[in-house]
Amino acid sequence: MEKLCGLQLKGGPSSYSSGKGKNHEGDIKFGFDLVKGKANHPMEDYHVATFVEKDKHELGLFAIYDGHSGDRVPSYLQKHLFDNILNERGFLVDPKKSISKAYEKTDKAILSQEKVLGRGGSTSVTAVLMNGERLWVANLGDSRAVISKGGKAIQLTTDHEPSAERASIEHKGGFVSNMPGDVPRVDGQLAVSRAFGDKSLKCHLRSDPAIQDTTVDTKTDLLVLASDGLWKVMGNQEAIDIARRIKDPQKAAKRLIVEALERESKDDISCVVVRFK
Repeated sequence: MEKLCGLQLKGGPSSYSSGKGKNHEGDIKFGFDLVKGKANHPMEDYHVATFVEKDKHELGLFAIYDGHSGDRVPSYLQKHLFDNILNERGFLVDPKKSISKAYEKTDKAILSQEKVLGRGGSTSVTAVLMNGERLWVANLGDSRAVISKGGKAIQLTTDHEPSAERASIEHKGGFVSNMPGDVPRVDGQLAVSRAFGDKSLKCHLRSDPAIQDTTVDTKTDLLVLASDGLWKVMGNQEAIDIARRIKDPQKAAKRLIVEALERESKDDISCVVVRFK
């Protein structure tokens, strides 16, 4: 299979990316937009948005990687995670098993390259659209995928928040802090309970993804992937309602980010919108 690197990768450590594309038939269109937040560090959000062919199957590949404590891990994910998923033996037969195994292998590779990639980490939300008919979504952390069926927002991912997985963290010997004015954090540091990387916290973190699949039927009109910079200030249905009003998915992604900024989101904000009809 042709390597994915370079096909869709339009981001760099300090990039502010925006773009669009479509599948071979032209009936499924996507757009994306990324904006750096107000924090005093380089852009830590990366994305993937492209269509590729594998064994005569058309695959739409979409992702948001939201890094923390540096941009090296999300950059690595942008280059390697989808390659690892699609190169898993039996991917077309059992996508869920292949995605799970690829996430595990990718995390081990990141941890083994700490000297190069640093001690930071990244959340991840990935979506694989198979032949425009079946959608497989996986995530670690609080980047989120929401689909619209007949205008109704359906969240396909699970936000991995420390308070929701406190029992697992404490069972492994960690703790969840809950300081006034702050969000719950694993060992007082990380605001998500699952992530790639984060070697110093890995004994208390999980890196197994939550995976969901759904049929893309005649009622399915939109898919929105975004980092928590959007979801902190916007509900699922709000995002879908805004995106549905705009035919051009790139303009829809831009509009969602503008709305998040107007609501004073200070984080890096990344958004991919896929329009099925």
